[in-house]
Amino acid sequence: MNIPRTRRAFLEGIGATTAAIAFSSCQSQVKNSTDLSVNYTEKPIVDPASLEKPNLTIGFVPVNDCAPFAIAVTKGFFHKYGLNVTLSREASWANSRDGIIFGRLDASPVVSGAVTNARIGAEGARPFPLCAAMTIHRHGNGLTMNRQLWNDGVRPWYTYNNNLESFGRDLSKYWQNTPVDNRVWAVVLSSSIYEYLVRYLLGAVGIDPISQLRLIITPPPQMVSNMRIGSMQAYMVAEPWNTRAISRNEGVGFTFVQGREIWRGHPDRVLAVRESFINDYPKTYRSLVKSMIEACQYCSNPANRFEVANLISRRTFTGAAVKYTQPGIVGNFDYGGFDNQSRLVNDPETTLFFDLPTSVSQVANDHSTFLWQSQCLWLMTQATRWGQIAEFPQKAEAIARQAWRTDLYREIAQEMGIPCPSEDYKPEAGTAFIDGKSFDPGDPVGYIRSFDIRVRNAQSFYIT
Repeated sequence: MNIPRTRRAFLEGIGATTAAIAFSSCQSQVKNSTDLSVNYTEKPIVDPASLEKPNLTIGFVPVNDCAPFAIAVTKGFFHKYGLNVTLSREASWANSRDGIIFGRLDASPVVSGAVTNARIGAEGARPFPLCAAMTIHRHGNGLTMNRQLWNDGVRPWYTYNNNLESFGRDLSKYWQNTPVDNRVWAVVLSSSIYEYLVRYLLGAVGIDPISQLRLIITPPPQMVSNMRIGSMQAYMVAEPWNTRAISRNEGVGFTFVQGREIWRGHPDRVLAVRESFINDYPKTYRSLVKSMIEACQYCSNPANRFEVANLISRRTFTGAAVKYTQPGIVGNFDYGGFDNQSRLVNDPETTLFFDLPTSVSQVANDHSTFLWQSQCLWLMTQATRWGQIAEFPQKAEAIARQAWRTDLYREIAQEMGIPCPSEDYKPEAGTAFIDGKSFDPGDPVGYIRSFDIRVRNAQSFYIT
């Protein structure tokens, strides 16, 4: 059953969205910003005149994963491949997606499930042919909870030593003492990996996130302020908005879990374009992907991470202090808490832009920007599990091929001398998931049916 949204919640959501749009519009076009110093270190190897469309407008949202875009502009990777790019700061992930659909943007990062859900026409939307050939990053996000959850005994996930039952007992105490109107958690967009990870986590401890939770959509820059005024008790978002919330900073919450602790190796953002963009501007598209791959490699280099964290703290990009942007990029991540104790965990897996440690993938030649179509299938299993589509698509593999263009990525990477995995599918081991349940892309329907908590019928979803 879907719980109707109250008028109060609707107005709060509209207020948050309006504020986010106003916030974004203050610095909407990066190219002409006086805050942006450009010092090209890369010499051009592609003549702009050889490209079908060298002048591009590309979106980004003010979170840490704008880093490759910031690097591509300031270090000259776009320039190297013959592109003249204007970056457009978007108020929300819905704006980022819709800017492509309505033709305002040539390309933009979108949440990982948005491409396939757009093609399928999930949640009653008109189908639209979005495509992606690469991820922007993996990991780099977290679930922040407020003081009330802390006071009811919930602590950061890593302190439970992988004991899901123990965490479930603590969360159940909060759940039993809190009416549903005060169980409001936020994610950045329906079809985002955040929505699916939040629902997955709650389902793993026996809580039905459809009937027992109000899950709302809120733009990232409004997460902290909405938690402060009590409009939500938890939210899942990309950095720096988790670090910003902890007690040594804004003091409104603590990070319960990073997304990588729910699913190690999950894709976060993908670089989306219209299918017609690839067909109409094939040379331009190759230049775009090449410049973004090199920017992701730059961000991945440990020697560059402090520089990257400083760059994206500029008013032009996230506008957040370096102490907020650095943990997610460098890996010195503090989960926070309300007992004045440091919960600092140093781990380079916090955000993965290109290189993958063996703990994330043991597949030869795998790297973060490579898209696995099997993971695209996993996203479709979640869209089905939670009623965004009525049933798992019969032509799911064809949809994955059309949506996540690994064929193009391999061609482009080969031109750059980057080896790639030879397959499009790989199983996800149970050790990668918080509940130990493995995913076999050869049996997605059986995977969906293996969950006791799932929606049996299509649902209506409301934006608040």
